[in-house]
Amino acid sequence: MTSDGHPESLIEVHDTAEALASAVAGEFLSRLADLQAAGDVPTIGLTGGTIAEAIHREIARLAPESGVDWGAVEFFFGDERYVAADSPDRNAGQARAAFLTEVGVPDHRIHEMPATDSGLSVEEAAAQFSEDVRRHGSGAFDILMLGVGPDGHIASLFPGFPQLEAKDAIAVGVTGSPKPPPERITFTFEALRRSTTVWFLVSGEGKADAVARAHSGASITEIPATGVTGTTETTWFLDRAAASKL
Repeated sequence: MTSDGHPESLIEVHDTAEALASAVAGEFLSRLADLQAAGDVPTIGLTGGTIAEAIHREIARLAPESGVDWGAVEFFFGDERYVAADSPDRNAGQARAAFLTEVGVPDHRIHEMPATDSGLSVEEAAAQFSEDVRRHGSGAFDILMLGVGPDGHIASLFPGFPQLEAKDAIAVGVTGSPKPPPERITFTFEALRRSTTVWFLVSGEGKADAVARAHSGASITEIPATGVTGTTETTWFLDRAAASKL
């Protein structure tokens, strides 16, 4: 058990990124089906990035045989680039194109963070989204998927940035992001920690240092990925390259 009473993290290594994507997609669909069979409407936190897109496309490929009712799943995004609603940089747009639209998830089940079209400042947009989460969220993620950057960031929680210290907030704005675009909206640690199952999805040699540091006692300030664990499960899904320095 960890210091906060959560189970220790598991590590699952796959030979290739393709094998990783296939394994995660299959497990995801199985978990959704099980949650729905128990009478739940699963609340899911999605992430962006190359490996996430591969997983999303694999979900779409496997979905017809899954038995999942896509009208009874709530989808959120761990963070979002604060750009125009139709920008190809938005995580929501990428996920819609890769699988949400293809499998038929209704719009009211996809909870996007605001875009610059709203006319709000990034902080105002984060506050508005937080109110949406309070109205429509279940209070916790059943499954939260997180990518990890080469610097160890998750969502848009970057090493040394003030958002790491956010308290009593669901989502906050980010300015001056070290990774473009400079403005983003992100869930806070407090919100992300309200997850039953947390899956880290990491592919590529460029992430190997961050993965190794996350498992060798690095602080949250140094490697923000160390700051989130699931209450019942935390699994790091890695390919061989990402696991090469463990």
